[in-house]
Formats: sequence, structure tokens, C-alpha cells
Amino acid sequence: MNYFMKIFITVTLFSVVISCAQKKAHFVQEEITSAKIPFTKDRLEIEGDLGSFIKEISSEEIEDGLMVIKLKLFSEKPAVPPKFILKWSFPSIDIYQYWNSNIKTDKVTYYRNSVTSRASSQVPLVCFMNCRDINRFTFAISDALNKISTETYLREEDALFYCNITFFDEPHPELKEYTVELRIDQRNLPYYKVINDATKWWASMENYKPAPVPDQAKLPMYSTWYSFHQNIDVEEVINECKQGKKIGLEAVIVDDGWQTLDNKRGYAFTGDWEPDRIGDMKSFVNRIHETGMKILLWYSLPFIGEKSKIFEKFKGKYLHYWDGQGTWVLDPRYPEVREHIINTYETALKDWDLDGFKLDFLGWFYAGKETDMTASNGRDYASVNEAVDRLMTDIMERLRAIKPDIMIEFRQPYIGPLMRKYGNMFRAADCPNMEVVNRVRTTDLRISSDNTAVHSDMFMWHKDDPVESAVLQILNIIFSVPQLSVRLDSIPEDHFQMAKFWMNYWKENRDVLLDGEFIPEQPGALYPVIRAYSDEKEIIAVYNDQFVSFGRSFVKEIDIINAKGTSKVIVDFKDDFGNAEISIYDCMGNLKEIYGKKLKAGVEKFEVPPSGLLQISRN
Repeated sequence: MNYFMKIFITVTLFSVVISCAQKKAHFVQEEITSAKIPFTKDRLEIEGDLGSFIKEISSEEIEDGLMVIKLKLFSEKPAVPPKFILKWSFPSIDIYQYWNSNIKTDKVTYYRNSVTSRASSQVPLVCFMNCRDINRFTFAISDALNKISTETYLREEDALFYCNITFFDEPHPELKEYTVELRIDQRNLPYYKVINDATKWWASMENYKPAPVPDQAKLPMYSTWYSFHQNIDVEEVINECKQGKKIGLEAVIVDDGWQTLDNKRGYAFTGDWEPDRIGDMKSFVNRIHETGMKILLWYSLPFIGEKSKIFEKFKGKYLHYWDGQGTWVLDPRYPEVREHIINTYETALKDWDLDGFKLDFLGWFYAGKETDMTASNGRDYASVNEAVDRLMTDIMERLRAIKPDIMIEFRQPYIGPLMRKYGNMFRAADCPNMEVVNRVRTTDLRISSDNTAVHSDMFMWHKDDPVESAVLQILNIIFSVPQLSVRLDSIPEDHFQMAKFWMNYWKENRDVLLDGEFIPEQPGALYPVIRAYSDEKEIIAVYNDQFVSFGRSFVKEIDIINAKGTSKVIVDFKDDFGNAEISIYDCMGNLKEIYGKKLKAGVEKFEVPPSGLLQISRN
């Protein structure tokens, strides 16, 4: 072997070693883990006078990094449970962002954040994570029935996070025993997996079993709220349903306004639930069904307006008054109140052949400072929360007995472990014409709702909006069930074609978008990249100018939705993808380019129209 050949072999081997080392280093960087944050049950403190109650604290390690701490309170005689705070702290080590279910949080301002949960709202959980979206410290509380106030804040003097969980700071009936579990998860897993595991933890509890989700709850819908508000017109709604069916919508939610001629957006006339504006509701529902659409009706569940016919019947059986809206809130602890509410829905379901209900304002069922917390004077429950649980459980059971595939929708913040038992559709809170907010809220819901159908807020846009801009209302909620609320009879033709293309695309790829492995990246940056994948396909939506990584060798098809106003889409292939057919569409579904190319490991740049679609198929 001559001298030059020896040098060539030496350089080649050195290059291979360097290349392997680089790949190994890259792998190590991807899999980097952080040391566990120091924590044991001994760090817990209880602040407050427990009175006659005796406390008992125990803990169990489920697996490495996952533990459950059980707190029990005992009293020899029934007593009103005392307000107390469960407190602890931990160091801010490798923490960059956080997640909770409060729609007002921005995921990075952890100087102080809070969330209040109860049977009718929110998720009693907070997750802290690092800049790689890996969980660092997540805690969840087993009690999703009673009011739980959770607050965490960073103390600048010592860079510690202080966690306070407040129990029984609203009126509560007497009891002898109370047990609650605190689930502490420090596993090095993606934050969304840790939150989903906690969601399944609640679902495994006997009283928190989620309602079944019918297939029809997972199909695109039309909502009358932004397009009509309370000024509902029968013929115009029928026409919108006909147009909606053409673009792939499968149901209509007839919102507030069907039950009253008052259009001042208040609730003074609420409670009689007579179709004053519709007239013949049975005929109206039949005509909706003839278009091929299902129909859901809106109800404000706890309200009886002061100008309603039924107001006098329930005097003395109200919890409180909503000043400014002219309505009272029913007290569900009275069996006749619960029966009245349930019978209202049963009768509507039977008489009008409805397909579902949108039940609103459930969070107004709560005890005030003056509420008598006893089961007396006709009340069969002392606790408002327990009465709400009884009411909502009975509503779902009795409606499903009539129509097993009944759809029940709640919107944020009426979500959480118990709300999954009461309904099978969670909708993002109102954010009209705010596509980024809709993206964040639907993504938050996807993370914490497991298989409950997550719907977007009813997206809308101005009819003169450029089509590339209008379509962003759809692309930002593509991983949830779309609810559209624009007047289809007055939008331009290119808007109509755009909506038709994306609704049909959504339905064709629903198994991936809704049921695939869901990966919402960088919550602190408002989820700039979201992806979902199945055994065959991956769909990635990119909302900012940044590269998109791809490394799943088993996937045969990749769809990249360019949900932004620029045309460059940069993909970092971790491995050779091989020979591929590349198709590029504009926002209305027009094929702009198709070509073949061998895609190797490394960075590839594609030109995709703004709000367009890039499809890559392995040959």
C-alpha cells in the first residue's frame, strides 16, 4: 500500500468517525434530560386552622418520577370543612414555559399564574416545562368537583416557584371526612403526554368517566352566532344550511335568538324556551334535516329571566341574580328544579327531533356567601357542586336513553374532568376573527380533553378580506372540528371555493388531524408548529417562518400546511426520504406545481403559495 493510499484511508476513517460522533452528539442533544427537581411529600405544608379535623398525609411512588400524595382530613363529628392552603416550593431549574387551562395565560409569564377549577369549569393542573417542551414538574389535583384555587408564582429573591392550592374557600356543607390526591409528575416526557396521562387518570375515576363521543360530533358544523346573532331568520338559516352542505358541513348549531324576539343580547326573557322567533320548530327542524344537516339548539342552562313567564314558579329557588342581564340563577339542589331543567331538554328532544344541545353558562351554578349550605326546606342536596353533578349526570343519561348519539356541547371555560362526563363536545371560547387566539384555545383543549371532540370557536371573516387572509381562520384551527359562522350567501366565489376545498380536505384527513398522535410544539410561542401523524401520514401546520423538522421514516406521506403569509417552507429531513412526488396547491386547492425529486437527509426549501399546501408522497 503506497503512501498516498494510506493517507486517503486515514482521512476517510477520520471523516467517518467525526460523522458518527456528530450524529451521536445530535442524538444526545435530542434526548438530553435534566436532573429531577428535588421534591418529597415532606416539603408540603398546610396553612390554616383545621379546627376539629385531623390530617393524615401519605405518598406512593407509581414509577420513577411519578408519585401520588394522599391527604386525608378526619373529624369525629360533622363540621364545616375549614379553608386551608396546601403549600410547597421548588427551584426554577431548566424551566422555560408552563401550561394550564386558563385561556388568559400566555404560557411564559410565570411570575404569577392561577387557575380556579370546579365541577363546571377548568382543569386542576399546572405543568412546568423546559424550552424543549419536556416536562419538568406537573401537578394535578384529584378533586375536580369542588372549587380548587391554584396559584403558582416565582419569587425573585430565591428563584423558587411557590405553589399554593386553596381548598374550601367557598361555602361548603358539613362533612366528617375529606380525601384528595396530589399527582406529582417529574418524568422526562413531552409535556402534552404528561397532561394527557393526567387526563386519563381522572377518566379512570368512577365518577369522572367521560361520555361517549358519537361520530357526528366530529364533523364540521355551521353556527348561527356570528352570522346572525339573535336576529335569526328561518328562510335564511335554511338557505345557509343548503350552502353549508355544499362545502362539507354536516350540522348547524342554532344559537341564542331562536327563543325570543328580544335582540338586546340580555337574558331577561330567558327560561320559557318557546320558539318565538322560529314559529313552528318541528317544521323548521324537519327542513334542516331535509338539507342533510343535523341540528343542535342553544340553551342558557341555569337562567330564568325576570321577564319570563315561568319566573314566579321558582321564586325562592334561585342561587343569585346576574345584575345587568336581568336573569336569576336556578338552585339545582331542589329536585323540582333539576326535573324542570331535564324535562325541558327531554321534551324538546322528543317533540322536535333534535340532534343535540349547546348548553351554556354552566359556571353560574355556584354557592354565594349567603347560600344556606344545608339539605333542608325542600333541598335534597346541601352542596351546590354535588347537585350540579347530579343534574348534569342525569341530563346526559336521560337524553342518551332517548337518542344514544346525542351531541352535547360546552365552551371554554366549561371544560375539565367532570365536564367530559356531561358532554362530548368542547368548543373554544369566543374569539371572533382572531385566528391565532382560536389556534391557542383549540390546542389547549386538545391537550387536556383526550378523545372528547374539540371544536373551534365559530370562525368568521370579512367578505372583502383577501382569500389568502380569510383562509387563515380555517388553517389555524385545522386540528380541531371546524365551526364556520360566515354568511355563505354573501361571500365571494373564491372564498366559497376556498372553504369547500379545506372542509373537504379536513374530512378526508380527519383520522390524522383528530385521531393521530398530536404534537403541539412550543406553547410559550403560541404553538407555531403543530403536527399529527398516523401509521401512514403526517400533517404539519407551520404558522411562522421557521424550519420544520421531519424524522419519521415509516410515514409515506407528508402534508405541510403553509399557514402564513410567506412562500418559503424549509424542511429539515433527519433521514433520506427517497424518491418523492411533490405537489403544491394554493389556498383554494388549485394545483400549482407537481414534480419528482429524490429527497436526501438535510435541508430542503420549497416554494408554497401563502396559505397553501405542500404534499410529499414517497414513491
